[in-house]
Amino acid sequence: MTSVLWFQGGACSGNTMSFLNAAEPSVVDLIVDFGLEVVYHPTLSTAKGDAAQEMFRQYASGEKEIDIFVYEGSVILAPDGTGRYDMFAGRPMKDWVTEIAPRAGIVVAIGDCATWGGLPAVPPNPSDSHGLQFDRGGKRGGFLGPDFVSKLGLPVINIPGCPTHPDWISQVLVALAAGRAGDLALDDLQRPSTFFTSFTQSGCSRVQFFTYKQDPPSFGQGMRTGCLFYEFGCRGPMTHSSCNRILWNRQSSKTRAGMPCVGCTEPGFPHGDLAVGTVFKTQKVSGVIPKDEPEGMDHISYMALAGVAAAVAPKWSKQDMFVV
Repeated sequence: MTSVLWFQGGACSGNTMSFLNAAEPSVVDLIVDFGLEVVYHPTLSTAKGDAAQEMFRQYASGEKEIDIFVYEGSVILAPDGTGRYDMFAGRPMKDWVTEIAPRAGIVVAIGDCATWGGLPAVPPNPSDSHGLQFDRGGKRGGFLGPDFVSKLGLPVINIPGCPTHPDWISQVLVALAAGRAGDLALDDLQRPSTFFTSFTQSGCSRVQFFTYKQDPPSFGQGMRTGCLFYEFGCRGPMTHSSCNRILWNRQSSKTRAGMPCVGCTEPGFPHGDLAVGTVFKTQKVSGVIPKDEPEGMDHISYMALAGVAAAVAPKWSKQDMFVV
C-alpha cells in the first residue's frame, strides 16, 4: 500500500471537489485497484479529534512514514510570520508542513494556491500566502525554499489549476504509487510535462476561428462561433495545459462551452490581478494590438499574420461548425 496524507491550507476546497470527479482512474479505482491508502483527507476521512492529532504528530516526528504528502491551498504566514490565521489540529498549518514535508517520500502541490500562492497571494496578499516551492509569478522559493527536496530527493511536484483537472491528479498519483516517480519529467515550473507541454488551444473546437481571425459577435450563453482570444481575453494560445486533449469529465472544456480560458495553470494567474476591465476582456496596446501574444510571437508578427488570415478567410471559417 502507498500511503497518502492530504492536508488543506488556505483554499476553497475546489481542488478536492475536482479530484472527487476524477474518471480515469477514479478515486475508488485509486484505492481499490492501485493500492492507495488515504490515511487522512479533510473531506474523505473519518479520523478526527485526538486520534487524528496523534496520527499527525507521528508523521511529523518521523515515528510513522508517509509515502506521498499532498498539499492543497496556500501556506499562510500571517499575522507577522506566526501563521495563526490558519490553525489546524491545535497548531499553525505552516508548522505541520515544515515538519512533514521533509519526511515524506514525495510532496505534491495541488492547485494554484499550493503551487504558487494563487488567488490568496494576489497583492496586497493580507494573509501572506505562499506556494510550497514557488511564489506568484513563478518566482522560485515559496515556503519550503528553492532547494527543498523530499525524502526521495525530489522537488515539489506541481499540479496547478484553479481548480486543477481531476485526471491530472489521479494519474500522477497512480504513477507515484507504481514507483514511477523517476519517469515523471518535470518542466521548469516542476509541472509534469505530459500534461503541461501543449497549449490549452490544442484540441480547441474553435481553432478554425483562431486560424482565420474570426471573432464572435457577442459573449454569452449559446455563443458557438468565433475565437475568444482577440476580444474576450481567452489565454488558450499561451497557456500550457491539456484541457482540450483530456476533456473535463471526458465531456467538455471551458472553450468548448463558450468560456474563455483564464490561464489558470500559469504562475501569473489571475492575470491583471483582477483589476476592473481585465476579466473576460483582451488587454490591448493602442486599442488594437493584444498585449499578450501567443507564445513565441511578437506584436508585429502577430498583427501581420492576423491581417493576412482575416483577408483570405474562407466562407466556412465564419460559420457555426458545431453539429450537436
